[in-house]
Amino acid sequence: MNTYLFTGGAGYIGSHTAYYFLKNQSCKIVIFDDLSTGFIENVNFLKDTFANRVEFIHGNLSSPLLKEVIAKYKYDAIIHFAASIVVGESVAKPIAYYQNNISNTINLLKYAQEYNINNFIFSSSAAVYGEPNVDKIHENIPKIPINPYGESKLMVEKILDSINRANPNFKSVSLRYFNVAGALMDCDYKLGQRCKKATHIIKIACECATAKREFVEIYGNDYPTKDGTCIRDYVHIDDLAQAHFCALLLLESQQGTQAINVGYGVGFSVKEVVECVKEVSGVDFKVVFSKRRDGDPAVLVGDNKKILQITKWNPQYNDLKIICKSAYLWEKKLC
Repeated sequence: MNTYLFTGGAGYIGSHTAYYFLKNQSCKIVIFDDLSTGFIENVNFLKDTFANRVEFIHGNLSSPLLKEVIAKYKYDAIIHFAASIVVGESVAKPIAYYQNNISNTINLLKYAQEYNINNFIFSSSAAVYGEPNVDKIHENIPKIPINPYGESKLMVEKILDSINRANPNFKSVSLRYFNVAGALMDCDYKLGQRCKKATHIIKIACECATAKREFVEIYGNDYPTKDGTCIRDYVHIDDLAQAHFCALLLLESQQGTQAINVGYGVGFSVKEVVECVKEVSGVDFKVVFSKRRDGDPAVLVGDNKKILQITKWNPQYNDLKIICKSAYLWEKKLC
């Protein structure tokens, strides 16, 4: 039975990916998470569903405990989700973001190399691209991040490449996510996005539709887009989880490092997303427009040809209504 270390596995993306791995492979997953943004409820759901194949260890990547955790098992791969992820906060607190996202990742990689763990999947981001002037973003365009969050993700990608140059046995895949939303389609939506403070537009809109907040705030309606609001490529969480599993299969057959977009290649504006949530929920909630947020590019839509060509990724939920409805039904469960 293979054993995988999931850093940040108690979070939204980490827990869904763990579910996909456990459902589709006879494996054991060790979740290492400090619960600063993750939730023990996600871990408990995984433990209840998959019995003794899930182990949880509470800790931070800067802690000496990390070395003990890595030394405990012979891991077949590390899937690294643990990071600070809020773009606006990264602009206000750059040192904290570089410390957590870069320094702590270096700590993880140091022990991974010490214990000969050479398969590594990294939770990267479309934020590495900045604001390119292209209709669809492909992996080889210049990377010019416009915020510390994107800079931190790009720096880790460079570190992974450097490790591979020094150690050809080391292999990695960096998955550059676009906007992730929705909830687990299995098990009657029993796993979804929990937040201490929501920043994602679909999550916020669903909170409005379930009367948890009074209005949706749209930051900027003067962007050079079709309706003045930002355009993003939204991907369902289950399809993103599948992408990690496909990345693992790719590691088994490749050498070197890869950086791969994960998105559908279709863009929707913030206004369109809000209207979609209103439609699937049947609730007409209030919308307020505010000034732009620092670090927000106008358009981020990914070219997904590479992931479709070099992996077995087969997305099932490329439909904004499915994404929004699953997020809404999950949010109702949290009421």
